[in-house]
Amino acid sequence: MRSNTSALLGEDTGSPSSIGDVRRGNLARVLLAIAAAPAGEYPTRAQLATATKLTKASVSSLVADLLARGLVCEVGLHHDGERGRPGTGLSLDASRCMLGMEINVDYVAAGLVDLTGGLLFECHRARQRSQRSPSAVLDALAELVAQARQHAAAQGLDVLGGALAVPGLVAADGRTVLQAPNLGWDAVILDLERLGPALPLGISLFNEANASALAQQRLEINDAESFLFVSGEVGIGGGLVINGELYAGPHGHAGELGHVPVQPDGLPCSCGARGCLETVAGQDAIFRAARILGREPGGAQPASSRAQCLESLKSALERSDAQARQAVAQAAQALAMAIVSTIRLMDLPKVVLGGHFAVLGQWLLPELNAALNTYAPALLAEDAIRLSDLGRSGALTGSAHAMVRSLLEAPHQLPA
Repeated sequence: MRSNTSALLGEDTGSPSSIGDVRRGNLARVLLAIAAAPAGEYPTRAQLATATKLTKASVSSLVADLLARGLVCEVGLHHDGERGRPGTGLSLDASRCMLGMEINVDYVAAGLVDLTGGLLFECHRARQRSQRSPSAVLDALAELVAQARQHAAAQGLDVLGGALAVPGLVAADGRTVLQAPNLGWDAVILDLERLGPALPLGISLFNEANASALAQQRLEINDAESFLFVSGEVGIGGGLVINGELYAGPHGHAGELGHVPVQPDGLPCSCGARGCLETVAGQDAIFRAARILGREPGGAQPASSRAQCLESLKSALERSDAQARQAVAQAAQALAMAIVSTIRLMDLPKVVLGGHFAVLGQWLLPELNAALNTYAPALLAEDAIRLSDLGRSGALTGSAHAMVRSLLEAPHQLPA
């Protein structure tokens, strides 16, 4: 009798009851092997058989399945070695893509990401003060989605599914925002179908910081890297990547860095608590401390005004304005407290800062490193704090790439 381990390893044979699962596993093995090929290299069926330890007959059958599903395509003739007839190379189908979307406090965004994770198209729109209801926000986002779908049609691209990143806690059902304080949402069920009707893989919902952490993970040289990603916006989010995999916790809510208390008697937070990290190191908190025009707690501010505030803050820092420098120093100190708590609990070797923390990096990093040396001397290496290059496309691309990865690991979910 064959063991369950054999089936999990995806060997060619198995009991009749498990043969379907074995084939699905092998289908994923072959597709992942094609996806893992370096840029410009296209593995042949014979090379895939060697890489996956499957028979050539099995690989040929599996490749035919993947071709039928439109996930791979044949690319010219390639030699498998110095001898023998050339074989046909295989690559991921460049005409297939995913729709990535983001709802942020300041803006909504939509874009297209191909099966290699590359960003093909993106568009952003500032959110208006009146767009606070979920319905109004989805209406604005749907207009951008229509632009992305039009671009896809013009370029001959087939959109397979979509992913939406939001700055809040997401339920396991993939359509409910449990809590998004900075959006003013609580237990909101989103009508995702209106954003992508008739998409074969539907639309999934993601936490913004987790999605950005996934996008950052793709940029890391070491695929098995472990780090804390800190997303700095009006709110502050955190994503935990451990050994190259996102750790979201038992309920999917790990990484809520913005609501770690750093001032027990501090200001009220949008989450209902007091003294959270967001009340000191969030964008608006820094603007207020620097005496740069920003919204009052709980108020609304257009994205254009907040972007102008960030530029004004940078100008103030460049001329060494004392109030601006003090605001950034206070934010760095509070951020250090939250980072130290997370690093000690999770034993992570690196921190990557995104959002406004990356924009303000040249002023923030010296203050942050000084605070880290005070609260946790020698806990992190000197180069352990890094700035992200994602910009504001991280959540969009990260969530879409998660959908791509899900497809690569389970290609049977796409009908042939």
